[in-house]
Amino acid sequence: MVCTMAFLRALLTTARSRHAPGPTAGHTDLPADDAVMLDAPDDRLSPALVAAALGDFEPAAKLLATTRDAGDWEFRDRTLARLVTFARSRDDWLTGWLASAPRDPDALLVKASLAVRRAWDSPAHAELLREVGPLITAAADAEPRDPVPWRLALDHARGTHAPHTVFESLWEQAVRRAPHHYGSHVSALRYLSAEWYGSHRECFDFAERAAEDAAGDSLVQALPVRAAYALLRDEKATARATSVQQDRVDAAADLAIGFSARFPVADPWPAEVRNLLACVLVARGRTDEAMEEFRRIGPYATSFPWAGMTGEALGGFLAARAAVRARAASAAAVRGRPEHSGRRAH
Repeated sequence: MVCTMAFLRALLTTARSRHAPGPTAGHTDLPADDAVMLDAPDDRLSPALVAAALGDFEPAAKLLATTRDAGDWEFRDRTLARLVTFARSRDDWLTGWLASAPRDPDALLVKASLAVRRAWDSPAHAELLREVGPLITAAADAEPRDPVPWRLALDHARGTHAPHTVFESLWEQAVRRAPHHYGSHVSALRYLSAEWYGSHRECFDFAERAAEDAAGDSLVQALPVRAAYALLRDEKATARATSVQQDRVDAAADLAIGFSARFPVADPWPAEVRNLLACVLVARGRTDEAMEEFRRIGPYATSFPWAGMTGEALGGFLAARAAVRARAASAAAVRGRPEHSGRRAH
């Protein structure tokens, strides 16, 4: 059976149209619906966001400076994304930071990233992105070791329709600084996607090679499952998917399952990977494995990929979890019947 995102959407509709089973329906270790948090910050980031809400930039500045000093580029990129998400609706703390330290490499990075995000939000993003190019350059020049401005440059290249030669030169700069930086790889995967300038085959080739080269606990291990998600979202491509493509989707899911298993249950660090993996497993009809992934997710729902599936991220997550739990309970009940237990009733 070939399952798709249409299959997942049908499950979500079914789950929303009836009362979801409670946490005692076969999986008592799943958090209650009202305990699930969307895009919850970890203990390091929470104080910075609280302070920013009060107009104080110092905790955010110290946190980003720590990531830069330690060369912790993965956490730096994640912290940046959360700060920029907050700044989209309230940026007074960033304005104060830039006024206080206009050449601070961390402040310049937040400024550039916010400009890129706001440009992407506009239908005229290609024109607006061209205008923010100098901000990315300034952030890159301020800290030459940092790969994150080059990740921004890759996003910029995609939005401004830069040719492959330009993209490749930017990619070289990014991986020279951090060969396995997940954010840069995700940006490259988007550029190579069928939605933009490549194909599903190019995405899988790139993602699988990158995962082979990365350590087992690297986020890059999840890159193939992002390629799988892109294929499954493309209904036309899925309808004509070959057995080889289906095998690549399942192999990507298997790899991500192994990655997820390396981390404790309810660990916020791999939460987005686990949410994406659960989505792909549900779309492939791999109910038991999807149920296990929801258990590992715990209370940490993420906007990606559920917002793209349903338009309402938390509701989409809860509906998917309820649908999978119901299917798992139904399958368990069938397996428990005498005719499925190796003994026939007399």
